[in-house]
Amino acid sequence: MSQPAIDVRYVANLARLELSDEEIATFQPQLEAILRHAESLSALDLSGIEASAHANTVFGPMREDVPHESMSVETVLQNAPDQAQGQIRVPKVVTDA
Repeated sequence: MSQPAIDVRYVANLARLELSDEEIATFQPQLEAILRHAESLSALDLSGIEASAHANTVFGPMREDVPHESMSVETVLQNAPDQAQGQIRVPKVVTDA
């Protein structure tokens, strides 16, 4: 199954990138090679392989979690680095637009 050609200039425009003609000439064969490789991967028979989210074993937490029923709001607020008016204060992580 052959993929239609993808135009690097069109993709760059979608990504709001300005590419020179030299860069486009460099990237076009690279993009085509990537698409050919992806197409070859889709042809592999994976019927006997179980799907997994991680290649390596992912370990769980290293400590015992305290059930939320036994932890009071006061305990959480006492352990918070900064709190005000019964709420945990956190630093601002977004800038004004």
